[in-house]
Amino acid sequence: MKVIIIGAGRGHRMMPYSKNKPKCFTEVNGKRIINYALESFRKSNLNEIHFIGGYLIDAVKKEYPQFIFHNNSEWETNNILVSLFFAESVMKNGFISAYSDILFTPEIIKKLLKSPHDITIVVDTQWKSRYKNRSQHPMDDAEKVLCEDNRVKMISRKIPNETANGEFIGVAKFSAKGAQKFIEYYHKSRQKYDGKPFHEAPIFKKAYLIHLFQEMLENNEDIYCVKTNGNYYEIDTVEDLKLVSEDISK
Repeated sequence: MKVIIIGAGRGHRMMPYSKNKPKCFTEVNGKRIINYALESFRKSNLNEIHFIGGYLIDAVKKEYPQFIFHNNSEWETNNILVSLFFAESVMKNGFISAYSDILFTPEIIKKLLKSPHDITIVVDTQWKSRYKNRSQHPMDDAEKVLCEDNRVKMISRKIPNETANGEFIGVAKFSAKGAQKFIEYYHKSRQKYDGKPFHEAPIFKKAYLIHLFQEMLENNEDIYCVKTNGNYYEIDTVEDLKLVSEDISK
């Protein structure tokens, strides 16, 4: 199965670390963020890596020539959802997508690959503990999830913190059937909402992945989750980098 890593953005909140290098090149205890992800994928024999780049894409091409690259030429004006679809040409047979600024264990990928469902997302059930010392990335900004058993009922930042079951970690798996449905909803939504608000996004091209998931859920499409009790970190700010480095060192 193909892996698509979404890494086109600049990462303003990681300045000065992202001033002269891609955000995913930031080192956590001597190892780049992206290398943690690659190790987790390799342990499940996922070696076909597609990278969606934009900001300083040539630096990634130089360091990782084994990747298959997709250039988000509009990275300065779009967001994660539109960025992902710069790799639409390789989606149809199924794929795993992942944010480029996260750390996760190989066990998470192994569990995800076992899911029999057409669309499966990974949800961290211990998400609240990671927000205790995060002042630069508040809990209200979390991509929160409501699940019943393993079925996703809602995914939104607007879910009350006290009722959310977990947080979407930015990793999802699509079967060929799931990918086709996902692609169909993307184009239908883009046509309908182009230049207009789309869920929490001010306009469609600024939408996040969770906004399309929520659109699908509201149209009675099935999305499932696999759960991880921690074993995941997001590095969105300089504060996150410090907190994660300290936690891993324990």
